[in-house]
Amino acid sequence: MFEFCADPSILDTVRWMSCYLTTGTHFRFYESFLTVLMLLAITAPVALAFGFGGAMAARSHILPLSLLGRIYIAAVRGVPDIVYFLFFVIALDQGIEWVKHLFVCTDLSQPVWNGTEFRVCPEAKVPLSTSSPAWHSAYAFGLAVFTFALVFGAFAANVLHGAMQAVPRAQLETAEAYGMSQGQVFRRILMPQMWIYALPGLSNLWLILIKATPLLFLLGIQDIVYWARELGSAKTSGNNPYPHGDWRVYYFLGLLVFYLAFTRVSEIVLARLTRRLSHGQATMAGEEMRKAGA
Repeated sequence: MFEFCADPSILDTVRWMSCYLTTGTHFRFYESFLTVLMLLAITAPVALAFGFGGAMAARSHILPLSLLGRIYIAAVRGVPDIVYFLFFVIALDQGIEWVKHLFVCTDLSQPVWNGTEFRVCPEAKVPLSTSSPAWHSAYAFGLAVFTFALVFGAFAANVLHGAMQAVPRAQLETAEAYGMSQGQVFRRILMPQMWIYALPGLSNLWLILIKATPLLFLLGIQDIVYWARELGSAKTSGNNPYPHGDWRVYYFLGLLVFYLAFTRVSEIVLARLTRRLSHGQATMAGEEMRKAGA
């Protein structure tokens, strides 16, 4: 990046380090932080949508729909997350290719599954072998987002279902007595009040989601954990202009600081949001705010 970086062997420590930290590989490391932040920004609302759908299904009066919601919550919460991240991504990828195989492949006489081997025609591969590296990365990232949303959506569904149950039934009955329809009661009474009961659980899920982002490494995505291990490993002099020993402890220490700082910022934002939602609510926090303002 700098002109004086042409011959790193003659540089002093400060300039050597400035050159080392501005290599193309390090910029990919810095970009991987954006990958993690993008994952969180996309996964959080998608998981919340999964959770809201699961909670609505679980409390439905239609038995098949209620069973579907409860099975979704129980099935995901009862299995270790890593199993879904390792199994579901493979199953989803093969499912997409199998569906595409039915439409684009001309020879359907050969079985797709031959024992433990999965085979489709080259045209059914997703992404195609001729696709750009950017498309391969985007596809892997999309699978990761869907898997994260599916897993954390089940936990969010359980939290939201409990929050809906926590809203005092008397308030709902009073609204019905005033002539509100079921839809109006849900939109005007239940929905606005359920969030204060759901926020503590959703806050914990957000912090757990932050800590779960290193699982991207298991999905083959070059995230911050991948690059920290790659850059921190010992480098011999060979063709490497920046040889160094095993520096993984320093890179992982940097990740520790990043996650702690991000978690702390999240806690501050969530605390302010909780205080805002508690205003005027019949909760302990709301009662304390009422007494303080009296």
